[in-house]
Amino acid sequence: METTTLEVKQTNLNSIGLDKKHAKELAKKLNVLLANYSVFYQNVRGYHWNLKGENFFELHLKFEELYTHLYKKIDTVAERIATLGFIANHNFSVYHLESRIIEQTHVEGDCSAVEDIVESLLKVITIEREILSFASEMRDLGTYHLICDIVKAEEKLAWMYRAYLAK
Repeated sequence: METTTLEVKQTNLNSIGLDKKHAKELAKKLNVLLANYSVFYQNVRGYHWNLKGENFFELHLKFEELYTHLYKKIDTVAERIATLGFIANHNFSVYHLESRIIEQTHVEGDCSAVEDIVESLLKVITIEREILSFASEMRDLGTYHLICDIVKAEEKLAWMYRAYLAK
């Protein structure tokens, strides 16, 4: 029995019709994003729990909103990795190796926490833009649109936190 070109092409595709090799590379990039989100999430939880001072009430609520946002994004990205046919990393030992965001061990003050949040948002936005470019090249509209929506929300968050620092 002869193998057709269509059959050969289909064996190179994953369960949602994307090239397996490209999907693997995209899953790696998404796992890097997942690592950054996970470290960022834990940093924001620490700020939420440990911040003191005159802006406590205002920032306590904002930090809760942010870590809730990050929690949802962690789940969304992990599910996209699974949809692509790969395993979402779930080990903090791996997160520490792959994350561009540094684990914060001390809460110094409200401005310091917000500055770290802005820096962290810019790091994840940079990673997301890299993913957008790659997803666009491989014509993965699912990942592209998912990350596009996330970037819009996080650009607004970065603007809002920068505006807080301009007080």
